Amino acid sequence: MKRREFLVLSVIGLGVFFGVWALASLGGLAPRQFLPPPWTVAAKFIDLIHEPFAGYTLQQHLLSSFTRFGMGFALAVLIGVPLGLAMGWFRWLDAIVSPLFDALRFVAPIAWVPFAALWFGTGIGGPVLVIFTGAFPPCVINAYRGARYVDPRLVEAAQTLGARHWHIITEVLLPASVPSIVAGLRVSAGLGWQSLVGAELIVVSAGVGYLMVQGQSNLATAVVMCGMIGIGVVGFAIDVVLRVLERRIKAQWSPA
Repeated sequence: MKRREFLVLSVIGLGVFFGVWALASLGGLAPRQFLPPPWTVAAKFIDLIHEPFAGYTLQQHLLSSFTRFGMGFALAVLIGVPLGLAMGWFRWLDAIVSPLFDALRFVAPIAWVPFAALWFGTGIGGPVLVIFTGAFPPCVINAYRGARYVDPRLVEAAQTLGARHWHIITEVLLPASVPSIVAGLRVSAGLGWQSLVGAELIVVSAGVGYLMVQGQSNLATAVVMCGMIGIGVVGFAIDVVLRVLERRIKAQWSPA
């Protein structure tokens, strides 16, 4: 499908979505207080950019949320990628870590909210922990898969040249696993960003999750929907950046 055709179909899809939304609102499917029409939400979105709500403007709430996300995501990458590579190389480490990891990775990030609140209170550590639990498993899994499926001839050549474990991991496994790791970062970032609202259910004074909770408390449905739109737009932007990075790395590392 050509790019122009794809864009046309995308615009048609968006038009149908907003048309159904407007008809549902105007047709009384739900009270307009709880299902405002698209133009009301758009006006509120513009208003939130200029006028503070719950102490801050919309972009300030999003910046606060993105800062927490960045910390949790970076921590997941810094710990998860080396751990996955090490598990793919050291079989004894794989045997030790896998049972615990396989059990914990199925625990939803939102389930960590009560523990995060108890451990960190209202500090930044709580939201970062929840985001970390969402972003961590894909980092480990993709780094592990990348290390396990490295061409054995590369490893044998390094061993023949006298390379030690650390050099094999950093100079053979890591470069060969980069495409798989970067592909995992997209999944990791998506899960981490989705965990954000749950993380901000912990008592915080700023953030898009806090904005939405305050909007709910004030029966301001348009504010809640603006928060959802902000989350979607920023999440889409993060995915676009990682998608471009993934495409470039795959092009660089693909065989000629």
